This record gives sequence, structure tokens and C-alpha cells, in this order.
Amino acid sequence: MAQGSTKLRGNLSLWQVVGVSVALMAPSMAANINPQGAVGTVGRAIPLTFAIAFVAVLLIAYVFARLTQRFNHAGSVYGFVGATLGPRWGAIAGWSLIGTYVSYGLLTIMASGIFLSALLGALGVWPHSPSWAPFLLSGVEVLGVALLAARPARRATHVLLATELTTVALIVVIAIVTLVELAVGHGPQGQRFTLSVFSVPHSVGVSALFLGAVFGFLSFAGFEASATLGEESHRPRRDIPRAIVGTAIFGGIYFIVVTAAEVMGFGTTPHDLARFAATGSLLGALGTTYLASWLGNVVTLGTVVSAFGCSLASTVGASRLAFSLWRDARGPRGLGVASERTGAPVRATVATVVAMLAITWLSALVFHATAFDVFAWFGTIGTLIILVVYLLATVGAVRLLFFAERSVPAWEIVVPIGAGVVLVYTVWRNVVPIPTGTAMWLPIVAGLWIAAGVIGVLLARRTAERIGLAIARDEGLAIERTQRSSRPDPALLPGPEGS
Repeated sequence: MAQGSTKLRGNLSLWQVVGVSVALMAPSMAANINPQGAVGTVGRAIPLTFAIAFVAVLLIAYVFARLTQRFNHAGSVYGFVGATLGPRWGAIAGWSLIGTYVSYGLLTIMASGIFLSALLGALGVWPHSPSWAPFLLSGVEVLGVALLAARPARRATHVLLATELTTVALIVVIAIVTLVELAVGHGPQGQRFTLSVFSVPHSVGVSALFLGAVFGFLSFAGFEASATLGEESHRPRRDIPRAIVGTAIFGGIYFIVVTAAEVMGFGTTPHDLARFAATGSLLGALGTTYLASWLGNVVTLGTVVSAFGCSLASTVGASRLAFSLWRDARGPRGLGVASERTGAPVRATVATVVAMLAITWLSALVFHATAFDVFAWFGTIGTLIILVVYLLATVGAVRLLFFAERSVPAWEIVVPIGAGVVLVYTVWRNVVPIPTGTAMWLPIVAGLWIAAGVIGVLLARRTAERIGLAIARDEGLAIERTQRSSRPDPALLPGPEGS
């Protein structure tokens, strides 16, 4: 076998970079599932909680935009944290983010299997399918994920954009039609257009409102995924920040409008909200109610594709991170080699897919998990890990931008500090009070994954030093301590959108 390359090819346009972030965020799948998680906590105020989450995500997007204006690295947060807090913290961040992306990859391909099983049943192709059907279907689909992720990212991103944007367009149509129908008349059960969905019910306190916002925050997870394509973008220091901020803004507007349509379309009475929480496909039900009966199956098909695209984006992200971490720690061998023919990290991609399959079947055979259990368990585990990763990146950005380089106006420090407060509070609300039953093990598994990275770094100090040298040498990620001017570097400032 040819030795291969240790560099990825820079051949992606802005829109192809956007495709990875949009697909990993999976807005169509998230809009069909996550709003139901908040209804028991905040009642009709679900759109308000998504608006709060939108503000929080914009704060975090600022952190990633500033870092990607300064750095471009296939390891994303691994490279950023390694440059700003040191190679050991960078390795911990990279290891942690691999855990998140692997979790997201397997849970979303499982979700695709669940929805595909339901669709086949509705169409009469496979009626009364057994409980193991989603495992079988997702196992077949993951082969497609592996084939696409092992090819150059340029080809994969075409698939990501086409599939996700098609589904999102259909959802937007359903949401607009629903809102117009309610504005000019009323729903079939007396539903009406009301701005009360943006007000706090009397029985809901501030703490509960922010707890509900967690589900909105989870819907945005993955908006930063384009940072892993820093080495594969034509103009990474311009296109990557725009992709991250643009994806966050799009997601905020989309989720607020769609969740408002969902809650208004079902209704705001306790009975209506109970139906909302129990519905299998929120947007499928809205499409059937307000447009046509066949639209439910179309939306379910779109959700299948959305989940597949999210799994593909997660696999792309995990493989690039594994490639980058291995390359800097062990050199040009093993997972740290990209294909000489395609320029993609094929070995790292295969390792990622094998890990996804092994964890999925281990959960089913050893822990007797259902398909939905796998989805819920690893959604929680992956999100708890990524919150810690975001926090590390935020701390690193503060150290670099406001103390080491002083490359941005001093007043901007309030933005990353605000992001840090939101992240700490979000982790706290997910862990305290301590969950009971099976849910108790989810933060423990997330903590153990992060702890494994910490222990590995402590036991391999020389490897950590090599990682630091590799970051500085290959990617120019070392902190430039000689830059002490308090004036911002014009090269770091974003230009006007669309230029």
C-alpha cells in the first residue's frame, strides 16, 4: 500500500463547508423530536425556549468564528484548544469531540432506521416489523455512510446539502401554511394563531424556563462541524467563520418559526400539549392536518434522509479528528494517513464506522437496549461531552484573544464570558439533581470518556509534547506572544457577508 499523505486537500467551497454544519445539526430531524422534550417543563412556551437557546448559540458561535479566523485545522477544537491552552488540553478536547461525533453518528443512523421502519410499515412494505428491524436497516445504511465518508469531502458535502435542504424546504412550507391557515381562520380543533407561545405560563419559573431551553440548545449541536474542514476549504479563514455563524443564524430563525408553527398547530391547551408530546412525527402530523394526508409519509422519508445525512456528517467529523490527533501523536502511519488517490482519511473513517457498529450492537446484545434507547442514551452522552468541549474552546479563546494576543477589542470579552456561563449552567442542569435509573449512567459514561482522555494525556507526556510541536509546525497554531497591540488585526475581522 502506498505510504499516503498527511495533508488533506483544500478543495471545498463556502457552500460545501456549510453543508457539513447544516447536516450535522440536522434541523429537520431535530424539529421533529426535540421540541417534545421541553413540553413537560415549559408547556406552550417551547418557541421561547428555542429563542433563548438561539442567543446562547450565537455567543458560542462568536468563540468559534474568532478562533477559525485565526486557525485552520482538521482537528477543529483539538487544534484550537491545543494552541490556546496547551497540547494536553488540546488532546483532551480532540478525544472528547471524537466521542461526541461517534455518539451522534450512531444515534442518528439508528434514528434513520427507526423512521425507515415506520415508513415501510405505513406503506405496507414491511407491516408489523419486529423490534430488531431498525437495527438491521441502520446496519445497511451505515455501509452507505462509510462509502461516502471515505471519499473526498467535496462529494460527501454535495449529498449533505441536497438531502438536508430538500427536507428543510418541505418543513418550511408546512410551517408557513400552518401559520397562514391559523392566521386567517382556525385549526380543525379550534387551534388559532397566538403569540402566547412566546410568553411564560404562570406555573413556569425562570429556572424551569432555562431547563427547557436545554432542548433547544441540543438542537443546535453540530453547528460548528465545518471547523473540521479547515484544511479542506479553499479560503478557511474566511469561509469557516461565515459557515459557523451563518449556520447558527439560520438554525435560530428556522427553529423559532417551526416550533411556533408546531405548538400553534397542535394548540396550547393542556389536552393539545399532551397530544403534542405523544405524536411520533410532529411535522408529519401537521402536514397531514393542514395540507394533505399523503404528506406525513413524505415528511417521514425526509426525516430518514436527514438522519442519514447527520450520521454522514458526524462520521466525517469524527474521522477528520481521529486522523488529525493520530497524525500529530504518532506520525504518518496508521490512522494518521490520508489516501494518496482520494485525499480522504480512509483508515480513520473505517475505524469510526466500526466503532459505531460495535457500540450499537453491544448496547443491543449486552444491555438489551431498544432502538429508541440507543438514540436517547447516546444523544445525552454525546451532548454532555460536547458541552465540555465548547467550554474548553471558550476558555481558550478568552486566553488567546484578550490576554495572549489582545487582538480584538477588550469589550468583546463579555461575549465568551456569557457563553461560558451558559455552558456551565447547562451542564449543571443536566447533572443536578442526579438522574435516577438508567439515566444515571449517561453522565457517568460521558465523564468516563473525558476522564480516559485526561488519563491518557497524563501518562503520555512525551506524546503530548509531540502533539504541541506538530500543531505549531504543521498548522501554525502556536500563540504569537509577540503580538501585544490592543488594536485588532484587520485580517481577523470578518468582511461583509457575500463579499
